[in-house]
Amino acid sequence: MGARPKHHTSLIHTAARLFRQQGYAATGINDILKQAGAPKGSFYHYFPGGKEELGAAAIRHAGALVTGTLERLALDHGSAGDALRAYGDLLAGWLADSDYRDGCPLATTVLEVAPQSAPITAAASDAYAAWRRTLATLIDPEAPDDAGAQRLASLAISALEGALIQARVAREPAPIQDACAQVAALIDAY
Repeated sequence: MGARPKHHTSLIHTAARLFRQQGYAATGINDILKQAGAPKGSFYHYFPGGKEELGAAAIRHAGALVTGTLERLALDHGSAGDALRAYGDLLAGWLADSDYRDGCPLATTVLEVAPQSAPITAAASDAYAAWRRTLATLIDPEAPDDAGAQRLASLAISALEGALIQARVAREPAPIQDACAQVAALIDAY
């Protein structure tokens, strides 16, 4: 097996964080390089497609983190509603820890560049589909492809995205906690 890429992972993680905090357009390659501690040559070596290729990689990384978190919460909680409430608590905590600077790891970038950027749009589409699959499987483990489970999963994602924006504006966690509680109640009743 070859040597691990020295700066590849750091560039992706740094880009995901900066895009989430500042937005895609406001984050320059030099900002990413400086905070990642990577030379410019590494960036072009790993991402010959430039910032757009890095943006797609950052979206895939961030999407996988959320999917993994939802899967872990599913194992730790007795119901899909409880897992969603726990995710809302985590999200509210992370947002407060960032002094309400962080946004959704996908939405902040996607709102700026989709559908103009096909690679970023495709990465986001895959990430949202994974979130929907994960949530629908939590909602109805026997029939995650059921239309009702899929609609509830989609509603949960939409509610979380909107609540995250409202929480940032209000600089308080209540919108996230309220949205999760309401959607969790619908899931519990499903």
